[in-house]
Amino acid sequence: MDGVLFQALVYLTAGVVAAPIAKRLGLGSVLGYLAAGVIIGPVLQIVGEETSGVQTFAEYGVVMMLFLIGLELQPQKLWDMRDRLIGLGGLQVALTSAAFFAAGLTLGLDWKPSLAVGMILSLSSTAIVLQTLNEKGWMKTDGGRSSFSVLLFQDIAVIPILAVLPLLGSLPDNGSDHAPSAGGHGGASALASLPEWAQGLAIVAAIGLVILGGRYLMRPAFRFIARSGLSEIFTAAALLLVVAIAWLMTLVGLSPALGAFIGGVVLADSEFRHELESDIEPFKALLLGLFFITVGAGINFGLLMASPGPVFALALGLMVVKLLILALLARLFRMSTRDGLIIALGLAQAGEFAFVLISFASAAHVLDAELAGSAALIVAISMLLTPLLFLLLDKLTLPRLELKSPARDDDEIDQSHPVIIAGVGRFGQIVNRLLVSRGCEAVVLDHDQDAVEAMARFEQQVFFGDASRPALLRAAGLATAEVFVCAIDDKARAVEIVEFVRRERSDIRIVARAFDRLHYYELKRAGADVIVREMFEGSLKAGVATLLSIGVPEEEALKAAAIFREHDNASVDHLYTMWDADVAVTDNPTYIEQARQRRDMLIEAMRNDRKSAAQNEPT
Repeated sequence: MDGVLFQALVYLTAGVVAAPIAKRLGLGSVLGYLAAGVIIGPVLQIVGEETSGVQTFAEYGVVMMLFLIGLELQPQKLWDMRDRLIGLGGLQVALTSAAFFAAGLTLGLDWKPSLAVGMILSLSSTAIVLQTLNEKGWMKTDGGRSSFSVLLFQDIAVIPILAVLPLLGSLPDNGSDHAPSAGGHGGASALASLPEWAQGLAIVAAIGLVILGGRYLMRPAFRFIARSGLSEIFTAAALLLVVAIAWLMTLVGLSPALGAFIGGVVLADSEFRHELESDIEPFKALLLGLFFITVGAGINFGLLMASPGPVFALALGLMVVKLLILALLARLFRMSTRDGLIIALGLAQAGEFAFVLISFASAAHVLDAELAGSAALIVAISMLLTPLLFLLLDKLTLPRLELKSPARDDDEIDQSHPVIIAGVGRFGQIVNRLLVSRGCEAVVLDHDQDAVEAMARFEQQVFFGDASRPALLRAAGLATAEVFVCAIDDKARAVEIVEFVRRERSDIRIVARAFDRLHYYELKRAGADVIVREMFEGSLKAGVATLLSIGVPEEEALKAAAIFREHDNASVDHLYTMWDADVAVTDNPTYIEQARQRRDMLIEAMRNDRKSAAQNEPT
């Protein structure tokens, strides 16, 4: 039973059974896939030698994931990441490589394999980390964005590492002859026989082709395909684009994941971005799941059982060293404790590129077979332990440290729209959704980090920050905005914010959310133009439903609600003139007397309406 169909049956069954169970238990799908691989591979030995071939195919899930991430990043946003990309990512790779280089020398290795191991283990798992960050909604946090910056730099670093490894071999001439293709993640370049200047020119040309082709060739092609109305052809074209970029990058010896990322960035502002995402996402998720299963299935349990203590000690040592370096860098870059934990625990493992580079280094005679096998096993164990670290972070560490909603710096606001909305609770969400559905955009602010992250999952951008801070409102474009909507759920802060906005801009239109009549008066005095009592309309509709339930005709019930609405709005404005902020309404006899009179006027208006209706009834 070693046919292709049987293998497909085994891998699909493992994924379909394990992932939902792990997700239901709160363990995350990645851990489920890894556990499934361990069960069908080392434990039950249902799959075997074919695992490496399946993994080569499944690695295209990583390529697709980087393409989708690129679609979410416009070139300007990528440029804004440069400090974290080069600074944080560069320091992480350099310091981690140096630390493991020193560790290798300490353990008695020659300097060449020590340097090779140091560079290889400096990389982390793009697939596991980004998948888990997205599942837990941490991708939009500073820790998530910083993790992505480091992973992207690591992907770029694969290029020079592939160039250096053959130079460290005892037989450098064999580097390009025997190095494996690595399933698309680097490997031997088809240009290896060319002079170095020609190879460099070919690499630049390949990247240029991806950029120019994506902008000037693929967009017209997608428009042509879209006009055909054949959705399956559009899906095929999307897959063709990703595979073609991966093949081109492999041809010139670059990382296909990096090439796919560049292609995604080029198409980030395309009108077909969302359709590309929806078409590729299912393939990405399936291939990534398959990739994680192959990682679990590929663990060498024979070598592990031969010396479990040293292997686990080295794997844990690897993770501790990377964790400490990342924690130090998080502190150096002034990240919050929560974000520092996310990046330190998240990137503490070795990555999938390590398997590729270990094979490459072994073929180039940098690592002997025993060292390569041990290194691959340590990498696999570190990847297997990573979901457990995320689980520890999510379930134990963050709640115990009360870091679910930590203090953090306000987001940098890079947008300016006619409307500013402060608060993204149930009230502010509806206002924003109505605007977006009408084609109007707003700068939305909220100081609740959980709310900001929750909205990000629905692809609605909300900037983190306290709207009561003048600097944040000015950064949000208060000087040019036409309308300011105050939808926060803190009465006192809402009044303060409205007062400040009115002082800053006498001409801006202010729409504010009020909880009750007294809050209405405070907001009116603060300078709000339109004040909406959040419970008023809902309560009025409930009143109409009640009248209908006791047999009042629909026309009469609606008429009664209209009279009540008109009278109550007039009463609020009238009673505002009697309101004294320094005196409780229960101690204000003028206010109480006027309120009673307005109540009697309402009752009289309703009575007159019923009399009029009775007189007009046909006899």
